[in-house]
Amino acid sequence: MGREAGERQDSPKGSREACARQVLEVVPQAMGLLRREMREVAGQGLSVPQLRVLAFLGRSPGTSLSAVADLDGVADATASAMVERLVRRGLVTRQADPQERRRVKLSLTQEGATLLEGARAHARGRVAERLRCFTVEELAVLADGLLLLRELLDPAKQQENRS
Repeated sequence: MGREAGERQDSPKGSREACARQVLEVVPQAMGLLRREMREVAGQGLSVPQLRVLAFLGRSPGTSLSAVADLDGVADATASAMVERLVRRGLVTRQADPQERRRVKLSLTQEGATLLEGARAHARGRVAERLRCFTVEELAVLADGLLLLRELLDPAKQQENRS
């Protein structure tokens, strides 16, 4: 965390290649678990991409339709149809951007925020149940590893490393 990218070295215990392999194996498994758990509560007619949009809007209120399209790598028309379904369900609002007339700002409604938080709380509880088998020391190691993973995935850090 305080180290420069060039100072990080591969060790016999954990090479960069081995860690990259683990990330590519574990992250999709973790995402699958979280999606299943969140859909159990919020999934009443919501698809995984719709849940992903709700979570994105929860993190980035006032975002644009093109940002939602970029999230899933879909065309604006596809994202627009998905958002329209969420608007009809009362989970998302669209508001014209006062500074850019053709741009629409998207945000969660109170109902959307409540649904998303309920799904997250359920998923957190289920993950916490699975973590019962770990010791305090193992939980600390896992937490440290997750902080490193967050740093790895942080877009601002990626920009710093490219500079």
